[in-house]
Amino acid sequence: MIIVLKPQATEADANEILDKIASLGLKPLYMPGIERTVLGALGDERILNQLHLDAYPMVDEVKPVLSPYKLVSRELQAHDSIVSIGGVKIGGGNFTVIAGPCSVESEQQLFSVAEMIKGHGVPLLRGGAFKPRTSPYSFQGLGEEGLKLLKAAKQAYGLPTVSEIIDPSDAKLMADYIDCFQIGARNMQNFRLLEAVGAQQKPVLLKRGMSATIEELLLAAEYIINAGNPNVILCERGIRTFETATRNTLDLNAVALLKEKTHLPVLVDPSHGTGVKSLINPLSRASAAVGADGIIVEAHLNPKAALSDGHQALTADDFAKLMADIKPFVQAAGKSLSA
Repeated sequence: MIIVLKPQATEADANEILDKIASLGLKPLYMPGIERTVLGALGDERILNQLHLDAYPMVDEVKPVLSPYKLVSRELQAHDSIVSIGGVKIGGGNFTVIAGPCSVESEQQLFSVAEMIKGHGVPLLRGGAFKPRTSPYSFQGLGEEGLKLLKAAKQAYGLPTVSEIIDPSDAKLMADYIDCFQIGARNMQNFRLLEAVGAQQKPVLLKRGMSATIEELLLAAEYIINAGNPNVILCERGIRTFETATRNTLDLNAVALLKEKTHLPVLVDPSHGTGVKSLINPLSRASAAVGADGIIVEAHLNPKAALSDGHQALTADDFAKLMADIKPFVQAAGKSLSA
């Protein structure tokens, strides 16, 4: 339920209504705006209907929130959210590139990639310390040693870091080393994991499950915010379809639709979305054109030796071309490349 107050309403008026909402065991929301203050009430609809908030003299309008996802919906918040990862703003007219290796393999490997992307003005470094793999015999990541290397790379190059979490019990450990949790496609509906990162205040990059609908993605984000963490960034990374020519089908429809449905920033992962290195550049440009707030891509200076996803990792030359090619598309979309 959304409660729009009259322009002359004071903070005391708002608090009186918020106290009423909380006293009935509902979740109150306070959203002050430039012209109006908007309040929210979430919870059991039977109790919501008993509030009779339209009887308060400072209430101008009471409207239901029709979306099943309340907190991420534009019905509740019309303006875009901006999420900060270590001081780098995602959303709000910025187009942010996050780059790095699929997995952290060694100090030399991670530092060389960090130096390369830093040279192109990329502000955020990605790298997996814990790797969920389809095969149990594939490289599973360095674990905490990988997290230590990510922290060292941040200190050496001034690049805040993004790394995937796969176990709820790792949330506190990882929070000491990294700047943003990534939840991968396989874990998008791991609700214990969503609640665990929701209990932290570090930003969360939430990737769409390979078979998930857009509504399911938004409800997964709702889990995180409902647990107390509003710093959520969505990521379209391709879905499984009948097409086998590419690793996944990158659903750019979803990007445009998500920008209508939610106030959260939306990134695109063309590396996993295509699984084809030569397609990453054109799909990155398309992502900028369709309204994405940035991209996350994999880069490796020696892809042939990569322990995971080397076939889709950009080399230094590939990455330089990507950064040059996306600039006019970002500018045409009315955005600026984050630095």
